[in-house]
Amino acid sequence: MTAWPRVIRAFPCGRARIEYGGMEWLNYHHLYYFWVVARTGSVAAASRELRLTHPTVSAQIHQLESVIGAKLFTRVGRGLTLTDVGHTAFRYASDIFDIGREFMAVVKRQAAPQSMRLAVGVVNCLPKSVVHRLLEPALHMGPAPYVICREDRSLEGFLKDLSVHALDLVLSDAPASPGTSLTLFNHLLGESGTTILGTGRVAASLRKRFPQSLDGAPFLMPGVNAALRRGLAHWFVSESIRPRVVGEIDDGSLSKVLAAGEHGVYACPSVMEDEARKRYGLRTVGRIPSLKNRFYAISVEQRLRHPGAVAICQGAKRDYLG
Repeated sequence: MTAWPRVIRAFPCGRARIEYGGMEWLNYHHLYYFWVVARTGSVAAASRELRLTHPTVSAQIHQLESVIGAKLFTRVGRGLTLTDVGHTAFRYASDIFDIGREFMAVVKRQAAPQSMRLAVGVVNCLPKSVVHRLLEPALHMGPAPYVICREDRSLEGFLKDLSVHALDLVLSDAPASPGTSLTLFNHLLGESGTTILGTGRVAASLRKRFPQSLDGAPFLMPGVNAALRRGLAHWFVSESIRPRVVGEIDDGSLSKVLAAGEHGVYACPSVMEDEARKRYGLRTVGRIPSLKNRFYAISVEQRLRHPGAVAICQGAKRDYLG
């Protein structure tokens, strides 16, 4: 049987204290006026912000106090101070209005057309500056989609989301292998050679006999999940080079910072070379054009349909990484 609301007490202003199914409901207008008074420090300041008269705001506070059964403010001189109950009410009111704002933002996003939502998984060994460059064509669409980026250590972490279409595509530095349980399609976005970088002093000392100069040189290796790590290992063997590995770094940005601190040299896709030089003050030790870094968009669709996903693939092939 439906529990209909019933009026417990009517107030002169026309508002009422309501119970619904035995639970007493709060008048959120009263709570909001109280919250503004508590936040601004006075009824006068709250009245100006709310664009209401001083007596109106005071009446709303008194009605809330009547419902609660306790005073929310005490007067100290010409100002107001929160009581213990007032402090508790203010904390709850702040949480309530924060949740309300979050609720409105979420439902508005969910109500937006599906084509305006672009969900992208990013394998975390993919350099963030490369991710930014890949996303740019979608971000500059008109209208731009609402972009959701999720990060994981490997493609396998995204398989479930791909299978239920919670992700539109995954950006990765390696293609999906045929051994996965899901049929996936690899869209090659582009490729780039590899550059070794270090500080000016270090780079100058290693540049003359590159690449043999890397033998015994302090080297910051990419993390074990990075395709570049495997490529470097094979290249070192082919060139009979044994660098002195001083660290294994998953985060490419941290590698730049450590290299700038003269803790070693590191390798990155050549497409990132200018950024490393300008932002971190690093210098080129040498380039390895034959050591390719490839970038992929992985999807469950052979032919991409989402406008944002299409923009990423077309933009990368046309402008950035081709």
